[in-house]
Amino acid sequence: MAELLLTLEHLSCERDARPLFSGLGARLHAGEQWQVQGPNGSGKTTLLRAIAGIGATARGRILWRGRPVQEDLWAFRRSLLYIGHSPGIKGALSPLENLAWYRAMSAGTLAEDSLTALAEVGLAGYEDIPCQQLSAGQLRRVALARLYLSSAPLWVLDEPFTAIDKAGVAALEARLGAHVAAGGLVVMTSHQEVTLPGVRHLDLTAFPPVFTEEEEGAYEG
Repeated sequence: MAELLLTLEHLSCERDARPLFSGLGARLHAGEQWQVQGPNGSGKTTLLRAIAGIGATARGRILWRGRPVQEDLWAFRRSLLYIGHSPGIKGALSPLENLAWYRAMSAGTLAEDSLTALAEVGLAGYEDIPCQQLSAGQLRRVALARLYLSSAPLWVLDEPFTAIDKAGVAALEARLGAHVAAGGLVVMTSHQEVTLPGVRHLDLTAFPPVFTEEEEGAYEG
């Protein structure tokens, strides 16, 4: 059986003091791709940020390879690549400079050349143009070039298909497929249909929020 990598135990999250979901549990193994689903406002991004340890906090436990992530945050973060809904690109820097900055800040990167990574996402010829001059789709491609540089086993991706064309979607699906085939784990959200075989779904509507009586009265009022 594939190695158990990520365990979510009795997770509950809230935003602006409003509960989003409660009692969420899942066991995610190497070689799997999971799509987090739910209506707008159900907490998909909040869950991904809680897993990545970025801003959002959750009650319950998150375990990496059987150990609570808090016991060794450094080791867990070395095992993680997070790409949020915002591409996280510095506009004054070129795509090549942004990737150089990413590689300098990230322990788990491959030796593959950044030029090759940019070519893989269709940005050959744009390497030295300031990112503030690029389109939204091109900025997303700069962010996705990290997928060709990261050796992290866990990829947490919030709407990675946003603002990219059909060819870009196909290339991204191929890259995600290669990652899970090599024993990686992908946890993602997407408003677009994910066509990779074997995609598993984590539906947040199966974990409805639990309100106290006082909270229920406040929200009804």
